Amino acid sequence: MNERTVAQRPAGTGSTGARGGVPAARPDSEAPIPPTAEADNKSHVRPGDRIFKGLATGSGIFIVVLIAAIGVFLLLQAIPSLGLNHVNFLTSREWSTGDVGDMRFGILDLFLVTVVSSAFALAIAMPIALGIALFLTQYAPRRLARPFAYLIDLLAAVPSIIFGLWGLLVLGPVLTPVGEWLTTTLGWLFLFDEGNVSIELGGTIFTAGIVLAVMILPIITAVSREVFDRTPVTHVEGAIALGATKWEVVRTTVLPFGKAGYVSASMLGLGRALGETIALMIILSGTGAAFAWSLFDGGATFASKIALAAPEFNDPRTAGAYIAAGLVLFVLTFGVNAIARMIVAGHKEYE
Repeated sequence: MNERTVAQRPAGTGSTGARGGVPAARPDSEAPIPPTAEADNKSHVRPGDRIFKGLATGSGIFIVVLIAAIGVFLLLQAIPSLGLNHVNFLTSREWSTGDVGDMRFGILDLFLVTVVSSAFALAIAMPIALGIALFLTQYAPRRLARPFAYLIDLLAAVPSIIFGLWGLLVLGPVLTPVGEWLTTTLGWLFLFDEGNVSIELGGTIFTAGIVLAVMILPIITAVSREVFDRTPVTHVEGAIALGATKWEVVRTTVLPFGKAGYVSASMLGLGRALGETIALMIILSGTGAAFAWSLFDGGATFASKIALAAPEFNDPRTAGAYIAAGLVLFVLTFGVNAIARMIVAGHKEYE
């Protein structure tokens, strides 16, 4: 074959016909691709899938509607009593609802006692839960980690009334020398100043906060343990390959990965502490004195105040005052849980 013949052949396009000198077929003349089974499945949804999707969507909508209905109910029940209130509801420390003609109720003390006792409990529970979660996921052998985790989780099954009786009858007397030492040594700090109730009786925010810390410990530990356990193995092995010690592995891989989940777990524990009722109703000593920011003060939280006043709910105007306090607690707890969700939402590894 001479060079002239080769030059006269049409340029090939990579197909067999082009290589043989035959013009290649146009792309639009190709046979259509037959539909696949996957495309058929997309166009045809099984009835079971439709039913499940409807149930799941309906359940989500129902929860949202239920939460909104609770908020609307509390607001409608509280508005008439708020109209009869003769003091500022948010800034007053008074609480007198016996005379419906001269109702005076404010939530400032309730709000402060609730927040301080819950924050104190969270300050105790967070480092302990962090240590337990790291021990179970990074240090403890599997045969020990599993039963120990079950033991921690069982704390969540103990009824609140048991915690309350334990705190009042057992923990309170044990903490009396500790409280006296703190007020004597650190009394210059407002948190450890002498309170408005007797330390010997144990009905202080100090005792209540420690009991709350024990109660929220299983929640924070369980969630943190699950988050730390999901740390990518490649990250851990990479740190070990670079010569990192066990603590350096935890500090550089496990803690950065699980930080958001740990904070979210703590917020969930805080929400649990804010709404605790029976235990604090048993432990905290009632007092007419104003809250003075001391851990050795008595008082009442939102939940314990409402529970103690249940016999007064025969009048809707009186009950409305406590429902208004419950509305503030509802908004506070909802806000804390929403913050926890927002913290996790920005991390795809937790979704």
